[in-house]
Amino acid sequence: MGIKMNQFIKNTVVLLLLVFVGCNAMAQKFATHAVKRGESLESIAKQYSVSEQNILTYNKEIKSGQDLKPNTILVIPMDAASKKPTASTPDNPKTPAAKDPKAEQEEPIGFTSHKVKKRETLYGIAKRYHITEEDIKRYNRDLYSAQLKKKMVLRIPKYKRVKPSEEITINEDDFETYVVASKETRWSIAHKYGITIDSMLVLNPALAKNSSYLAEGQELKMPIKVGSSIQNQVTELYQSYTVPKGVGIFRLTQEFGLSSKEIMDLNPEIAEKGGLKEGMIIRIPQRKVETGDVNTDNYIFYEVKPGQTEFALTRKLGISYKDLLALNPDLKDGLKAGMVLKLPKEQTGNFEVRNALVLDKIDLLDSINVSNSPKVLFMFPFRLDKLDFENTANLKNTIKSRRSLQGSLGLYSGALIAIDSIASLGISVDVKTLDNQFDVAKTKSLLAKENLSEYSAIVGPLDLPSLREVAVRASGLQVPVIAPTPVAARLSMSNVFFSYTADKVLEERMLEFMKKSVTDQNIIIIADGANAVTKDSIVSAFPEAKVVVVVEEEKNIGVDREKLSALLSEDVENWVIVETDNFRLASSVASILNSFHNSPLDPEISNTKVIVRMFTTDRSKAFENDVISSSHLSNLNFMYPSVYREVGNDAFAKRYRKRFGDSPDRYAVRGFDITYDLLLKLAYKNNLIEVSKLIGETEYSGNKFSYEKEFASGYFNQASYIMMYEEMRIKEVKKINLVEAVK
Repeated sequence: MGIKMNQFIKNTVVLLLLVFVGCNAMAQKFATHAVKRGESLESIAKQYSVSEQNILTYNKEIKSGQDLKPNTILVIPMDAASKKPTASTPDNPKTPAAKDPKAEQEEPIGFTSHKVKKRETLYGIAKRYHITEEDIKRYNRDLYSAQLKKKMVLRIPKYKRVKPSEEITINEDDFETYVVASKETRWSIAHKYGITIDSMLVLNPALAKNSSYLAEGQELKMPIKVGSSIQNQVTELYQSYTVPKGVGIFRLTQEFGLSSKEIMDLNPEIAEKGGLKEGMIIRIPQRKVETGDVNTDNYIFYEVKPGQTEFALTRKLGISYKDLLALNPDLKDGLKAGMVLKLPKEQTGNFEVRNALVLDKIDLLDSINVSNSPKVLFMFPFRLDKLDFENTANLKNTIKSRRSLQGSLGLYSGALIAIDSIASLGISVDVKTLDNQFDVAKTKSLLAKENLSEYSAIVGPLDLPSLREVAVRASGLQVPVIAPTPVAARLSMSNVFFSYTADKVLEERMLEFMKKSVTDQNIIIIADGANAVTKDSIVSAFPEAKVVVVVEEEKNIGVDREKLSALLSEDVENWVIVETDNFRLASSVASILNSFHNSPLDPEISNTKVIVRMFTTDRSKAFENDVISSSHLSNLNFMYPSVYREVGNDAFAKRYRKRFGDSPDRYAVRGFDITYDLLLKLAYKNNLIEVSKLIGETEYSGNKFSYEKEFASGYFNQASYIMMYEEMRIKEVKKINLVEAVK
């Protein structure tokens, strides 16, 4: 690395000491205030000893002289106050403390007990008793550090509730059962019925709040569309229908989107004559609920945001209002927040699309809320107990020999730069770092001392058993856990964010990239036995591809040069896809292909030069081995998918060198990108799970992130790069530049 010994040791010691003491990036301090009935801006300013202008500066939604609505949450800049409101802390009634609206809790009028049943969740119990999860935790303190367990007996507080003047009743006749079809989403179904997602969740409380998952065949309660019920029809909205041979009631329900009850009520003669008969003429409403044709195969969907205008919406979506109205007739009644609009699948505009849902492009740097103060826990295997700080040479050798320590130091050093960068934006971040020593028993011991509910997120650990333990402990508290490195085994934990894009996703992206670029290229596949499954996927993507047989012997592996030569084309580019984990095969194939590239196959017959490019869907360690010539890979414009791109001399790299005296390695870059992404999102909204529903792809120094929720299995990064060797350098490529064969 070229770093001097004393600087190396100094930086290592500084990093490791920070593990003990943690760090706290301080900025402007804030409190929040829930407006009470009768309060004014003037009275609140006096209460907190700040000026009205100070409050207005951090609360753009209110204006000077405006009446404040009860329950409006205001951000109060506490550092600007010369005197802060005082209150007694729970631990010491005589100790003055800054006023915290959350501390003013409603006192319960009594308690009841609840014995936890199998598969019950804190969320479900809170909903059952019409209280919040925090209400339950407050009187069951163990839940701050332990997971909800079967047979646990909880104290459930009872509060005095004011009954509404009018009871809201639901008439079941106004609703129908809708069966989810293939490739339908919440948004496509909401669009069909002209309701909002919030309304769908109210009607179907069993739907998950932190996931958008719908299963094919799942039944939903939905409102009968206006004009589709029997009572709302008028004569001219009916059509006559002659029943063909072999058609029954079920067939009619599928064809016309009606229930059997609606058909029978509209045509009582069906019951009088003992059922539906061939040749019978019946009445059918002309308007029907759309079937599963409105799905992710045909459309993308957009949920209208509060305050959006027709002009702003059409500009964002890149479509005229006339065309938008043609696709969404309900727009004739005006634009309403929460309504779901459908757009052509090929529509492009100032937006991103994830799972057929249009996401607004949000600039996180311009959207941070300085009142948010995230608290993050880092848990890495530093194993400080095994380091001898007195022996400089031994310390350096230990660090070099232990990959887990190299990774931990790199990730953590990058994270520190990210924390500094966030603090410079005015965000206060509370960080605590723990050394789990790469040991699950140590991890359990550390977790027993932590109140995980206090944290906005947890980064790490690096070993799978410890990561699983942390995820389980944090899941009941809905605390997100970020896995910063590849996870070999699949964890079915809904609160884990897998930041490292899976190999299968990289393979799919590479094949998708090639399919978009291919015209008439000659595609050749070279795959060893260990990659037979990948070979089958490539053949499926390119059925016309030619397959080279790999000779695998006990001490040798390779391909027949003459047979490979016979498969190459002189007329078009040759795209050779190499799939192997064996560096000997990778080196041999690269050398052979390089000898063919830009040369005639047989100079005595033809002077036509062959053009060869080399690809892989998985740049395994085989391609990083020193025996493989970088010049060969460069000549062949070797392309591969990657979670990482090379870092230039950007602001992060400069800041890192200034602090640590050396250029950042991949671990440091990843530590910075993961932490900076996490903290920016928490600064936008201090709830990573909620933010992930709103934010599309983000990109930083060397990594990008696009998390998609998989039902009950966590959030998986789908972002990746396509990288290419060119002129002895590695660069990102977004399009393959085709080269004609040189005659």
